[in-house]
Amino acid sequence: MVDARMPEFPRGFRWGAATAAFQVEGSTGADGRGDSIWDVFARMPGRVVDGSNADVAADGYRRWRDDVALLAELGVDDYRFSIAWPRVQPTGSGPANEAGLDHYARFVDALLEVGIRPVPTLYHWDLPQPLEDAGGWLVRDTAARFADYVELVLGRLGDRVGHWITLNEPAMTTLQGYALGTLAPGHALMMGALPTAHHQLLAHGLAVGAIRAAGEAEVGIVNNHTLVVPASDDDGDLVAAGAFDAVYNRIFADPLLASGYPDLSGLGLERMPGLEDGDLDVIAAPIDFYGLNFYNPTRVAAASAGSAFAAAGLPFEPVEYPGVPVTGFGWPVVPDALTELLVTLRSDYGDALPPVVITENGASYPDDVVDGRVHDAERIAYLDGHVRAVHAAIERGVDVRGYLVWSLIDNFEWADGYTQRFGLVHLDLDTEERTRKDSFDWYRELIAAQHG
Repeated sequence: MVDARMPEFPRGFRWGAATAAFQVEGSTGADGRGDSIWDVFARMPGRVVDGSNADVAADGYRRWRDDVALLAELGVDDYRFSIAWPRVQPTGSGPANEAGLDHYARFVDALLEVGIRPVPTLYHWDLPQPLEDAGGWLVRDTAARFADYVELVLGRLGDRVGHWITLNEPAMTTLQGYALGTLAPGHALMMGALPTAHHQLLAHGLAVGAIRAAGEAEVGIVNNHTLVVPASDDDGDLVAAGAFDAVYNRIFADPLLASGYPDLSGLGLERMPGLEDGDLDVIAAPIDFYGLNFYNPTRVAAASAGSAFAAAGLPFEPVEYPGVPVTGFGWPVVPDALTELLVTLRSDYGDALPPVVITENGASYPDDVVDGRVHDAERIAYLDGHVRAVHAAIERGVDVRGYLVWSLIDNFEWADGYTQRFGLVHLDLDTEERTRKDSFDWYRELIAAQHG
């Protein structure tokens, strides 16, 4: 096992774990919950690689007490979970479904009782299907509907929750959900997906306004970022890397931190589709923290002739990252890339970058229970390296306030179903039995040591 002793993190640094409602809750038809785009997507043949769905998942809707006990044993300061929009508003509009809000109220109270700070994400990809039928994130009205939903949640939970996340990874909704079609709702619109980026950021800004109006609370957003590495020093690869950085990172960060969209001329655009007067002011409303999800760097080359990227008119193409280990997903493991990314963000945005929280970091590996244990040394090595990378960034002047492991428990991994396991806790898909992995013990000991 990797030595869990670490350099000492700053006083008040917070440790946690994260999950998402659709991936762990199950009970998709219980207590008035409506369909989300992911329920519908999972029913489409061939969309989920193992043909599975999230109807049961980790059964967290019914077994939440077990999960709170695991979190308390782990010793975390924060637990990031998400509130399922279809549980609160089954059709995406209209009055609240009180049974759904009751569930989250009980869950928040249970976390507070054991001294864990609840950090809810208001949108983690589970758009109510009726809103998608009306245009989804392609239409501006969805941002307004999101703000209405947020007000319903605040009305019930705002008196006990002091830290909110508006959206999770809008880049993946745009790029994979609407541009490539590999995630829900499954559209392959390519460049036609760009309005979804703007409308999600507008929804974020409207939600920030609602949270500020409701009282004293901290609010942020979660963007996933990758360190973009050019495949070579050739001009074509450098231009391709810049364009990829704009699409993956800067379109979703610049409006929040630099008061405008990046130069999109490399994509053949003069301005961001959907942008209206006053929108950028709403989007750039000050936030209290910047949530950053990081898993791996991306090596980028100029799109090769005949590739799907070239055929779509895109100038870039992700390519293999040589000479490094990979996760079960095949993602390159390069912890130093996280340090470099954090330092680059601080350099690029300066004082406009609020304190950063690593809201997701983790790795999937094929885990097996052997004699009642899961010996996941590769995951421990991954986490150890990335925690040290965060510390290195802090030493270089980046204000990082927390680190949350993805994920507490094995779950429904979107279009990969149950073929990828990220959890600190192993989930038996037949019995729902929860088995602590070696990484659970490693992280518990790390937190205890840092708490002193």
